[in-house]
Amino acid sequence: MPSRKALIRRPGPRLAEGLVTHLERTPVDTALAVEQWERYCATLRAHGWETVEVDPADDCPDGVFVEDTVVMFRNVALISRPGAPSRRAETAAVEQELIRLGCSVNRIREPGTLDGGDVLKTGDTVYVGQGGRTNAEGIRQLRAAFEPLGARVVAVPVTKVLHLKSAATALPDSTVIGFEPLLDTWSLFPRRLSVPEESGGHVVLLGGGKLLIAASAPRTAALLSDLGHEPVPVDISEFEKLEGCVTCLSVRLRELYV
Repeated sequence: MPSRKALIRRPGPRLAEGLVTHLERTPVDTALAVEQWERYCATLRAHGWETVEVDPADDCPDGVFVEDTVVMFRNVALISRPGAPSRRAETAAVEQELIRLGCSVNRIREPGTLDGGDVLKTGDTVYVGQGGRTNAEGIRQLRAAFEPLGARVVAVPVTKVLHLKSAATALPDSTVIGFEPLLDTWSLFPRRLSVPEESGGHVVLLGGGKLLIAASAPRTAALLSDLGHEPVPVDISEFEKLEGCVTCLSVRLRELYV
């Protein structure tokens, strides 16, 4: 039967040195970040996800943001080539773990760049943000990998945030939710819902109508609750200082069979 696994990677000692592009740098409490990460992982497990810890990347400040290292479509893993050269060492251990789990593995090749945080999947539609970290060649290679599997790939310009999923994610019914001021082409999404807080644009689908959401988005949580969803808030304040969100801290694998 299908196995729900979530790849995670422990924050490293250099976390506070992580890249910041659209925010002013503020001090990061590394010890608090580790506590928040542990609670985040415990929340995944409490909702039926088996967490699989990738080997640490202590020399990579941004290594905890494991979502950027790979994009999954069905049982195929596309290993990214991060747009920031300092992050490219993060992918090797993720690739090895996915091979161990039985995934078919492809890779983005130079000169393509692709960050997993730029990829938003709703059913068979794959939206890919093209901006600071993902380029046109990276999107071309993603098309080549996933379109033969039935994906419909849609490129989305991104200029106001780090990644597409820094501004928008999707609900279980494929409605895209987002903080409209941060989206260049909001009308591109046929089913969409504006949310009142920037961090409210980020949800992880836990299953059973439950949505993992940042504790910093209480008004969005109330809106989603009114619409019949069950928000599950987690405090990730230290990661938000580094442009992180609830999606960045794991890679959800829904279609592995054990």
